[in-house]
Amino acid sequence: MLLLTTHALIWSGFTPVLTKDPVVANYHLMSNNTHGKRKQRWMVLRGSSTLAPDVLSKEKQLRPSAPYSSRIIKAGALIGDTKVLLSHWDVTASVVENIKRVRRDNVFGKATRSRVKDILAIFRQRYLAEESVTRALVILTQRKFPAAALDRLLYFHSARADRLLHDAVTEILVPMQARRLMDISVQNFQRALAGWVDEAKTTGHWSTPTITRIAQGLLSALRDFGVLEGAVNKKIAPAYFPIKSFAYVVFYLKQHQPSGARLIELPDWELFFLTREGVERFLFEAHQRELLEYHVAGSVTRLTFPAETLEEYANVLAEG
Repeated sequence: MLLLTTHALIWSGFTPVLTKDPVVANYHLMSNNTHGKRKQRWMVLRGSSTLAPDVLSKEKQLRPSAPYSSRIIKAGALIGDTKVLLSHWDVTASVVENIKRVRRDNVFGKATRSRVKDILAIFRQRYLAEESVTRALVILTQRKFPAAALDRLLYFHSARADRLLHDAVTEILVPMQARRLMDISVQNFQRALAGWVDEAKTTGHWSTPTITRIAQGLLSALRDFGVLEGAVNKKIAPAYFPIKSFAYVVFYLKQHQPSGARLIELPDWELFFLTREGVERFLFEAHQRELLEYHVAGSVTRLTFPAETLEEYANVLAEG
């Protein structure tokens, strides 16, 4: 018997393999003869549980380049915490300086150090990747942009930053809504997640309990973002997209897709359950409210804004 506290040495055939499993591990090398051929197998024993090597490797398998991660477990919508951060953010200071000050001033009150670490990690991923987004959201928060309208923008950027959250909406909820299936259960998400695990789309081979936790995390986050409603029994919420929130999203997307005609076709609109026709209706309404100019003449589409940058446009939207 081999006893190790930080690593376990296991054997496959006659080749030693070092595994970083932190639990105490034993190994057994067993052999038998089948039709004159010698076969070796090994098993790793964890306490009273016996795991075959294929199961162990499946549990530990990592796929760093896979699109879906389990980060939603650690942090859901975080709307309240995000608004606290944005309200304290100093756009004239660096990200490092801001984060140091946030920790020093204890802006989250009684949150534990590990919890603050999780919040800041998610905040970085969702809102700090593009400086223009950070500055625009700080302006909207500090200038008291309507709370519900700001929530839609936080949802939009969160979904763009987390592929799992994005696809939970576009590949699970949107097709269900199209079939008028408005009641959503954790099983709807579990089935989809299990399929994505089998398709190697997840960063690890998630176990059934992990899939359940992730499904519950997604449901909770989408409820907090206003995509779903219901404390226990959840359903797709009635569509709510304030016109100023829509205008912000249009401006942001146009920075990435200059063509007005192609912008209308972007899959991002599915996050708000909008079809092409729905996007066009919103564009005409935003035009009437002088938030932008939208003109269509045959195959030519012209879309312009009363600002050059997202930061400037945030100030326009925060007025009135």
